[in-house]
Amino acid sequence: MTPQLRPVEPADAEACGRIIFEAFRGIADQHGFPWDFPSVEAGTQLAETFIAAPSIYGVVAELDGRVVGSNFMAEGDPIRGIGPITVDPAVQGSGVGRRLMEAALERAGDAIGVRLVQDAFNTRSMSLYASLGFDVREPLLLMCGTPHSGPDLGFSVRPMTVEDVGACGALCTVVHGIGRTHELQEALRVFMPFVVEREGRITGYLSAATFWLMNHGVAETELDMRALLAGAGAMSAEPLSLLLPTRQANLFRWCLHQGMRAIKPMTLMAMGHYQEPEGCYFPSVLY
Repeated sequence: MTPQLRPVEPADAEACGRIIFEAFRGIADQHGFPWDFPSVEAGTQLAETFIAAPSIYGVVAELDGRVVGSNFMAEGDPIRGIGPITVDPAVQGSGVGRRLMEAALERAGDAIGVRLVQDAFNTRSMSLYASLGFDVREPLLLMCGTPHSGPDLGFSVRPMTVEDVGACGALCTVVHGIGRTHELQEALRVFMPFVVEREGRITGYLSAATFWLMNHGVAETELDMRALLAGAGAMSAEPLSLLLPTRQANLFRWCLHQGMRAIKPMTLMAMGHYQEPEGCYFPSVLY
């Protein structure tokens, strides 16, 4: 049973969306965690968005002319970000997932690095990614909730503007050694990113406050990040959601004291360039 791979097409959105929903629902139900996608329609909406994005590469696997899996990879910034990769539960374990990952890695070519985030309880996917050359870099927890407190005195939190992208990109480069300005430009178009200022300059930002799949953030210090999260939470109609690196123990405790809840454990994995972050940060699923 050898799957045939081809680039994703707009007509594949419904099949990809169904598989995204069923695959994530299946692994979540096995381990007693909430679903990432509440419905097939939500999975289809994500697939449609990714298929339509010029900066996202998509590939599908077919068996007997039927789509049985898909994989996506963000290509807009220097580091390639993979996900979601999903396989129809009926054919999981047959090598389809490996073929989809190999296709993305071949596409990545000489990119300086590739990253992904996976459910820590999904030992099958972690083993697959490790066998392909990915290293575990950071334990994460999906955190959700609205911080009780507002921004601390001395900090100002506001929505990001197009004029802020340069400063935010420079800050990201300091923290990670690479920029993510393309992702920020997309976030300005789709979400409401926020920045925090201290002494008249930007000292932190986040990209998608209430949508953890696409939400990444960096800050010079933990205090900057606390102020950023508190301010963004106060200005958002829905609870914050983000992937918190739990080695930032004080920030983790602060989130808990602020009433945020830990939803599930995840893992950041990387291949190629990786600079240990020099500051406070959290990744999106696209690294």
